[in-house]
Amino acid sequence: MPGLLLPLTRAVTYTRWLHMLVGAIVPFACAMVYPGLTDPSLDDWLLIAVLPVPLVLAAAVVPSVRRAEGLQARLMLFPGPHARVRTDEDPGVSTVSSASWTDRARTGAWLVLRLETGLAMALVTNELTTLALSLAGATAEDPGLADPILHVSGAGWVYVLLAPVPVLALVMVAAGAGALMARAARRLLGPSVKERLSELEKRTEQLLERNHIARELHDTLGHALTLAVVQAGAARAAGDPDFTDRALEAIEETGRAALEDLDRVLLVLRETGRPAGTRPALGEASRLLESARSSGARVDAEVTGTLEHLPGPVSREAYRMLQEALTNVLRHAGPVRIGVRIAVEEARLRLEVRNPLPAEASMAGTGGGSGLRGIRERAAMLGGEARAGQDGGQWLLHVDLPLR
Repeated sequence: MPGLLLPLTRAVTYTRWLHMLVGAIVPFACAMVYPGLTDPSLDDWLLIAVLPVPLVLAAAVVPSVRRAEGLQARLMLFPGPHARVRTDEDPGVSTVSSASWTDRARTGAWLVLRLETGLAMALVTNELTTLALSLAGATAEDPGLADPILHVSGAGWVYVLLAPVPVLALVMVAAGAGALMARAARRLLGPSVKERLSELEKRTEQLLERNHIARELHDTLGHALTLAVVQAGAARAAGDPDFTDRALEAIEETGRAALEDLDRVLLVLRETGRPAGTRPALGEASRLLESARSSGARVDAEVTGTLEHLPGPVSREAYRMLQEALTNVLRHAGPVRIGVRIAVEEARLRLEVRNPLPAEASMAGTGGGSGLRGIRERAAMLGGEARAGQDGGQWLLHVDLPLR
């Protein structure tokens, strides 16, 4: 029993009820013109239900009508943020204008359903309300307040107990019809296939952008912090004031570059509409190599080909791959000898970074670290591949990227 009375306590029951009654405005307005509302017969009511249909179908052709109906449905057919029964579920009702004739047809079907449901709900509301008033009036020996479905004769206190029954029945009917209208709204006003694909593409782009930003922060901040740790440890171990000054200068330069990258990424997150600045490209690889050398590592670099003419996406992603590779070496092996080879061929860019394996570890085991995974993801995004593993007594990272 408490479950049956639950709709009485939910605000959405009454907003749905009101939404359906509003749909009866058009047929009643038409009925005032023809055939009139003075003692209408059953045939008149059927005519009243049919006459406005062409009108609402014509309205459905207007693209903005779908948007207006979607906004009304969201507002009145589904629980709002202040409802007792909170729900974070998406109503599944579109609030954009019609973009195709399929959308217009679905909107037309919704308007006809709303019109007919509203007319039926208005008639039921009138009859049950009249019956409740007649039962209440019968207790005062005046049952003829209106002409209800069931005629009440005589008077008696028992009518006081019966008077709330039509009201409860009306609320239950409104709750059931409102729930059905909410389901119909999801089907007829829900997103079209095109809108669903567009939303899916938008969410995919957002996820890709988030992953891209995460990789940018990981590479930039990870590189800066690793160099700072290695430089500080080397300066403390050396005990040489000149070396300490050079280490602090390198830490300052690396930290400044990391802050610039961080500001650029945060600028994108803020979505201010301003340009986010240019990302470093492989032509600036010398900065990475000098940072590694300033940490005490011996870097032997071999560059063949022209880096300045690389395609922008390839050059920028290759810079981040080299940055992450050098960071991994310093983090896992320390300031060791590092061999870097960058080769620009006719249609491919090849990048190799090799270093001696630390005595107690093998860099990142089989290459399952987040840094190496990020390098593989970047390479795959460009249609290339990245491999990492032991090569004799060394650790080798090899990246192969197409230029077209």
